[in-house]
Amino acid sequence: MRGYNIWRPLMLILVALVTRTLVNTICLMFGMTPESAGSVAMIGMIIAALVMYNRMMKSRRK
Repeated sequence: MRGYNIWRPLMLILVALVTRTLVNTICLMFGMTPESAGSVAMIGMIIAALVMYNRMMKSRRK
């Protein structure tokens, strides 16, 4: 357990959920249907999580 950082997974989850909520709200404001907005928000959440994960691993490799 030495070297394990509990904050990294929590930040990853938090960023993904905040991104999903933000994208969903913006899509609904622009008049998308709730189903379409949810799909776009899910794609945005996955992209945000992958980008953040890559950034965390890049700094760890150096």
